[in-house]
Amino acid sequence: MKFSTKWYYIKETFTSLKRNSLMSIASISTVALSILVLGMFLTMVLNVNNLARHLENQVQVTIYMEDSASADQLKQMEKVLRSTPGIVKVTPRTKEQALADFKSRLGEQQKLLAALGEDNPFPASFEIQVDNPERIPQLVPQFQQMPGVETAKFGQEVVEHLFQLTRVLRIGGVLLIVLLAIATLFIISNTIRITVFARRREVNIMKYVGATDWFIRWPFLLEGMIMGFVGAVIASAALYKGYNAIQAKIYGTLAFFPMLPSWPTMGWLCGGLVCVGTLIGALGSSISLRKFLDV
Repeated sequence: MKFSTKWYYIKETFTSLKRNSLMSIASISTVALSILVLGMFLTMVLNVNNLARHLENQVQVTIYMEDSASADQLKQMEKVLRSTPGIVKVTPRTKEQALADFKSRLGEQQKLLAALGEDNPFPASFEIQVDNPERIPQLVPQFQQMPGVETAKFGQEVVEHLFQLTRVLRIGGVLLIVLLAIATLFIISNTIRITVFARRREVNIMKYVGATDWFIRWPFLLEGMIMGFVGAVIASAALYKGYNAIQAKIYGTLAFFPMLPSWPTMGWLCGGLVCVGTLIGALGSSISLRKFLDV
């Protein structure tokens, strides 16, 4: 393609955008609103997924040892746990540490333990975390069969309900995003189609005087790309600024809530939305022109 031809396409694109400014503004506004809604739900789904992963990672198994377990058994147990595939963290807790922790939680009520005298009813234990929490129900029976183990607990009912909830959240999030993406594509494509339809006479005249399909198509493709790009940039800027404001608010009141950081998460998301907006703009123009080029 010659430089003069490229320059003509670019000049014609911007001339057309200026000449049809009201229609262009309406299309850009629709693109921006559609991409913003899609981005908001994507952000929500990503954070819900992050929350689900955070909750799953909080699940841990506590292995309580028998009172009669010797020091050698405790050392051997720790060694076995640390060498078990899938276990990422092992925290041993002696009887004395368990008693001290309980006293600290009681605070001023420690005098309630006076009746125990020198007795220590708390067993030694190990707290473990695994790389995949869904493996816990399979690992616990293995732990319970080890020498010196009294029992192993992980709150089975709570954990199973948690896994069910996180699966529902993830599947529901994916379905929601797919439906929204389809709706966004439909809305933007139809908006650009209206823009092309309003100029159908111009297309037909160019076709009748001998202009090739691509000679007609290129300016419209560029227009669609520009409208999609500008609309997506506006939406991404609003989404990024809004997310930072909400994140600051949540950190100030709900510091424990694990929101994804603005960077690089929102940076990648906004970049993707701009690419999607630009692509949909080009596709919308291309699809809409087919009807008017077949004359």
